[in-house]
Amino acid sequence: MSNISQKQRLIQNYTLLGLECLCIILSFTLAVLTRGLEESYLTFSRTYITMLACILFFHLLSYYMFDWNTNIFKRGYYVELIAVLKYNSVLILMLSFFLYVSKMSEDFSRLVFVYFFVYNILLTYLGHLLIKKYFTSVYRVSSSSNKVFVITTSDYADDILGRMLNSSEWTYEVTGLALLDQIEEGGTVLGIPVIAHGDDLFEQFKTRVVDEVFIHLPDYPKSTIEELIVKFESMGITVHVNIDYFNNVMAHKTTELFASFTVLSYEASVFDYRRLFIKRIIDIIGSLVGLAITLVLTPFIALAIKLDSPGPVFFAQKRVGKNGRYFKLYKFRSMYIDAEARKKELMAQNEMDGPMFKVEHDPRITKVGAFLRKTSLDELPQFYNILIGNMSLVGTRPPTIDEFKQYDLYYRRRLSIKPGLTGLWQVSGRSDITDFKEVVKLDLEYIDNWSLSSDIRILLMTVWVVIMKKGAR
Repeated sequence: MSNISQKQRLIQNYTLLGLECLCIILSFTLAVLTRGLEESYLTFSRTYITMLACILFFHLLSYYMFDWNTNIFKRGYYVELIAVLKYNSVLILMLSFFLYVSKMSEDFSRLVFVYFFVYNILLTYLGHLLIKKYFTSVYRVSSSSNKVFVITTSDYADDILGRMLNSSEWTYEVTGLALLDQIEEGGTVLGIPVIAHGDDLFEQFKTRVVDEVFIHLPDYPKSTIEELIVKFESMGITVHVNIDYFNNVMAHKTTELFASFTVLSYEASVFDYRRLFIKRIIDIIGSLVGLAITLVLTPFIALAIKLDSPGPVFFAQKRVGKNGRYFKLYKFRSMYIDAEARKKELMAQNEMDGPMFKVEHDPRITKVGAFLRKTSLDELPQFYNILIGNMSLVGTRPPTIDEFKQYDLYYRRRLSIKPGLTGLWQVSGRSDITDFKEVVKLDLEYIDNWSLSSDIRILLMTVWVVIMKKGAR
């Protein structure tokens, strides 16, 4: 149900944004005052004014990048505290990086820095609690709350009203219920009065305050629902028709235009386009840095490969990417040139339970190749795949065509995002994991819980895993 108007949403968002900016200014002022009291000296020099402006800028940047307040009215006390701590942690990282790059850290008191974040965590947390309480009370008791009338049948009334009344959606008020399968009004369902039935439905709307109507009639013909919509439309009342009939489908549901049709779309995972855009920017920057490192190391790696065994320096193999798209993946060659032909001989030694192929002490791997794999240097050319958009820095492992042909329907979901140079599976054991179902489980865990922060965490863990050579073969 669209229970919050665009005007209310704008007021809510800008009020929160203004409150957080005010908390930052107050926290910064208190931090400087506290430092001044300790050192018997107080100054708002140009450095501090510049720093305050930078903090406000980084706040606005993180606000629009991460949508911190998207579900603010659904968060309890503990979850709210965690959200505020996460927000301030990101702000600390941004500001610390800026201070380091700009060299302003030499002119800026670290005590002020510490005091600021202590004050900002406290003020932002208290501010969020107060503003939520204020908005909730205002919308629930004021005439601005949307008055909603529910039309359904006796079989569904308890479930529909229960879901509405227990929902964290908070700007509407259910004022009445019509049960079309009854011939008399009267009584209540979960405290909501039954004030209409099928015969006198529209008589009730002549004298009652009704902003919106919610219709749930899955067992009624389309013509009946269309008739109701037309009549309410002629009265200027907004109508919501519940199309959530597939209760056992766990996918994310959205309504949208598909060609010229209004459809209900089901998606296993829904990603915010702004975050995907930022992820792509990170991929481009990361791949450019990675390619620069690759260019420096390539002459040395190429010489070692050539001296070790005959064959090309680079290895190109068709892999399967997002939703079944084929692409050519590049690596430094780590095997003898007849590796594919010898693969069939080694199938009996496959350690993986599933379509993947892994053999400990694989005889097809060259001496230099073993070192490249141990250090993950063989993966460096994949930065080119990332730059051109076939892959991402973080994602799921791209399967070979042979592996893909053995996939069942469940496995295919791991291809619903771009494959990655690294991923949750790689930092959770890599070659130490021998059950392909565990690989899929980790990949789906990554997909279902994806965020920019999880990507950053996996990248940092990847560096550690590579340095420690954990699970590498």
